Amino acid sequence: MASRLNPYISFAGNAREAMEFYERVFGGTLTLSTFGEFGAADAPGADQIMHGQLETPSGFTIMGADVPPGSEHHPGNNMGVSLSGDDVDELHGYWARLSEGGTVSVPLEKQMWGDEFGMCADRFGVGWLVNISQPQT
Repeated sequence: MASRLNPYISFAGNAREAMEFYERVFGGTLTLSTFGEFGAADAPGADQIMHGQLETPSGFTIMGADVPPGSEHHPGNNMGVSLSGDDVDELHGYWARLSEGGTVSVPLEKQMWGDEFGMCADRFGVGWLVNISQPQT
């Protein structure tokens, strides 16, 4: 898989509604995963969206999620850029350059879903999410 770049939008508890709206607008295939599906089944917000992804027939990819419980939502400043793929060296290089002089909020490391993932704001304040897919077994 080649690396790809797409928007990642944060929502204040209505990610499911928003992503289903975008599916109606653009068509395509929507996948949604909740916080509860990844170990927080009994926690507040377990039914909220941890990750949503819409792949459209036109080749657009839109990703979105509810902000995690206890986190702040900042309307107007609620979009980041997602870099994803399986080229470990390429994506590690992007991460190193993007995070240099910036602020790392989630270190790039293996996550509960099996991929390497990290979040940072670059030195210009732009939010980046980097996900390195692991080989499927």
